[in-house]
Amino acid sequence: MLKKILYYGKENNKKTVRSIIVLFLSVIFQIAPFLFIYFIIGKILNHQTVTISFIIICAVGTGISLFLQAITYCKGLGLSHEAAYGTLMNLRISLQGKMEKLPLGVIEGKGTGTFKKIFIDDIDSLEVLLAHGIPEGLSNLMGILAVYFFIFIIDWKMGLLVLFTIPMGMIPMILMYKIGNKGMEAYYTAGQVMNNTIVEYVNGMEVVKVFNKSGESYEKFKTAICNYRDYTLAWFKACWPCMAAYSALIPCTILFALPVGSWLVLQGIIELSQFALVLCLALGLGSPLLRTMSFTSVMPQVKYKIDELEKLMDIPPLKEGSALFEGEDYNICYDNVCFGYDEKEILHHVCLNLKPNTKTAFVGESGSGKSTLAKLLVHYYDVNSGSISIGGQNICDMSLETLNNLVSYVSQDNFLFNTTLMENIRIGKPNATDEEVIEAAKKAQCMEFIKKFPEGFKTLAGDCGNQLSGGEKQRITLARAILKNAPIIILDEATAFADTENEAKIEAAISEFVHNKTLIVIAHRLSSIINADQICVLKAGEIIGCGVHEELLENNECYRTLWEAHQKSQGWQLGKGGIL
Repeated sequence: MLKKILYYGKENNKKTVRSIIVLFLSVIFQIAPFLFIYFIIGKILNHQTVTISFIIICAVGTGISLFLQAITYCKGLGLSHEAAYGTLMNLRISLQGKMEKLPLGVIEGKGTGTFKKIFIDDIDSLEVLLAHGIPEGLSNLMGILAVYFFIFIIDWKMGLLVLFTIPMGMIPMILMYKIGNKGMEAYYTAGQVMNNTIVEYVNGMEVVKVFNKSGESYEKFKTAICNYRDYTLAWFKACWPCMAAYSALIPCTILFALPVGSWLVLQGIIELSQFALVLCLALGLGSPLLRTMSFTSVMPQVKYKIDELEKLMDIPPLKEGSALFEGEDYNICYDNVCFGYDEKEILHHVCLNLKPNTKTAFVGESGSGKSTLAKLLVHYYDVNSGSISIGGQNICDMSLETLNNLVSYVSQDNFLFNTTLMENIRIGKPNATDEEVIEAAKKAQCMEFIKKFPEGFKTLAGDCGNQLSGGEKQRITLARAILKNAPIIILDEATAFADTENEAKIEAAISEFVHNKTLIVIAHRLSSIINADQICVLKAGEIIGCGVHEELLENNECYRTLWEAHQKSQGWQLGKGGIL
């Protein structure tokens, strides 16, 4: 997956390489002051005169080294961050493209909080790897290897002594990895639950207040946050002792070099000047070693998040062809279609034919499969078996763009983006002129409420369209469909949440724009579909009857029961004594 992530930043690879080179120079400049210290100590050890001018030269050299270290470090980080955020941008765009091709059930199953975490938190966490871990880690490692090589040239015995603290520090680091990996799954699962709970709590605030569920909802909210806190603290507490141990051992490069090296000097095995030079270089290794290991310590977390991204990227997309529509008409055929979620079949061997320019209604109890049957036509899911065709052409052979141009889907769940009403309608036809958008709004009965806003079509819809009522949002959605002008229209409970006044206006708009189109209607209010050319009755995922209203009343018990229940509901009235 790391190769895949770097692939998304391939146009930034040159910047990454340049950042590594510049940061390597930064490491060298960081170590250089210790050499100036050695120059002074070396003169003293060799009984040479240390003049004020020589000390000033070393001090100036140290200052210049630190200045150049700061300049190269900032420049290197600038290059690495440019490359990193370019890669993260490409990764988000690619992930968004992947989401567009995923089955709707996968997206709905994971929840908003999970996708928020992936798009924002998980991808942002890769910044540590791309902007710091790779460029800083490699540049520090290159600097460390260069210094160790120089130390081994001076004296291989001192080189081994300086090197010895690294394997000692690696022992607690490896132990920390093992402990961390055990608790990581529970930690991130708790984070996902918390994200989903927060999103649910905020989105459901209206219901919480109306039904006085604030205490119950808050407890669920609080429990999710407390669980995340507990998992986080437990995970960190388990890792902290090991982290402290390796953080203390690894940069302490003179732990063995100082005492053993002193003994070697006393025995005459190495010269005092060599010993002093090695100590100065070893002291300069502390910071690069600690920075390298600090990036290494976060790799298990980064790896986990990369694995989560990889799981999402590896989900099989919807089957998609590349063919354009070549059908002679818009006849819709469901041929022995079976479909289910997670191996649970909910549609069983559906065979259905919808003639062009006709109105077909799907009716049945809740959960009978009406909406699912309609969503399969829009290719929200792949069928388990069988096929769906338009004009004799399998929808799986068409590109998604081609299929989207053929079908408009208007549901009871109306989502508006936080942009102008004009742009919300224009989604139906991105290249539409303002005049075309306004005409669609007129046909959808939108002008009445749009004119009430001071900014008219430039009014922002608000977050999820919260500046509009349910009926107004429904009419904006309908205007999108009118502007799109697709030959096949699906109305999935399009007036379910509209009041009487809005329902009349929505139905008036629908009756105008569905002329000479193939229309599929899903409705609980059976009185709105009695004039349909074909009514299909679904029960437990099967079509148990098709025909016109009168035929089904006479021959289909399920439809007759639904009609009688509808008639009774129409007779209810709210009077002074309650429901009459």
